[in-house]
Amino acid sequence: MGARYPSPMSERSRNLPRRSCLSVPGSSEKMLAKAPGLGADMVFLDLEDAVAPMEKPGARDKIVKAINDLDWGDVVLCVRVNAWDTKWTYGDVIEVVGNAGERLEEVMLPKVQSAAEVVALDLLLTQVEINAGLPPGHIGIEAQIETARGIINVEEICAASPRLETIILGPVDMSASMEMPSLAGGLQIPEYPGDYFHYVFVKILMAGRANGLQVIDGPYVKVRDNEGFRDFCKRTQILGYDGKWALHPDQVTILNEVFSPSQEQFDKAWDVLDAYRTATTEGERKGAVMFGKEMIDEASRKMAEQVAARGAAAGMKREKGVEDFLKTE
Repeated sequence: MGARYPSPMSERSRNLPRRSCLSVPGSSEKMLAKAPGLGADMVFLDLEDAVAPMEKPGARDKIVKAINDLDWGDVVLCVRVNAWDTKWTYGDVIEVVGNAGERLEEVMLPKVQSAAEVVALDLLLTQVEINAGLPPGHIGIEAQIETARGIINVEEICAASPRLETIILGPVDMSASMEMPSLAGGLQIPEYPGDYFHYVFVKILMAGRANGLQVIDGPYVKVRDNEGFRDFCKRTQILGYDGKWALHPDQVTILNEVFSPSQEQFDKAWDVLDAYRTATTEGERKGAVMFGKEMIDEASRKMAEQVAARGAAAGMKREKGVEDFLKTE
């Protein structure tokens, strides 16, 4: 299904880092005003769970004003609309995108259960873009997987639209959908022998990567537990996720650190790329060579390229060369 599209439509923000994805309630003018200066890679202004039902229509106006009047710099800017099983979705899209779509980069759709829901949002966005004078495909889509049905259909969901930029796990609603007998909401359960969310993490990751999407982990609800949060982030960072949600400014700082390579990793990645490039283009032109005590080959190059790209996207600069690394071997 994804092969139908020769290239993504929404190119502006597709490859920008999303280490930290800050949630901001759309009904709070105070929090909206603070959001641009908190250092998050991505900010999503929420019209869904963070806003009470009676406040949702008024929150649209506040979000439009915040998008148009505040200086968002290089932040990836997104609005989370309400799910299709509510009465607010079409109004969220028409009002927010129609009145603030020029700076807005993405619409996040929660509780996605089928590819058809993504297609419906794509079609609605196309009409809103035309009427607002925006370029076709200007607005990207982030899809949030929060139900058992969504997990079953995640491969089709990730291939549903060229607008898709990220796929996101919603762990709390997922736990409820699975009828797990716990109030942990995605947190670790000591009594379980392993990580009970591992299958969910990997299934979403594989579906996202197979379709060229960034993959994002959801919230950690203990907002005052910074050490627990840091430890929890490593669950998906180690797997290869691009980032995670932040519910508090302190979490933004931790995410930007955890989801970036260390300076040593970044420098080594560039050293591997240099060594492999030299080995394959000069001298004996070998496909596999020794790098210190390690053998590197084309697979090593691909891994190093990923680390170097993540670091570069985070603004990192190379500090040491290959000689410095080899001295430590």
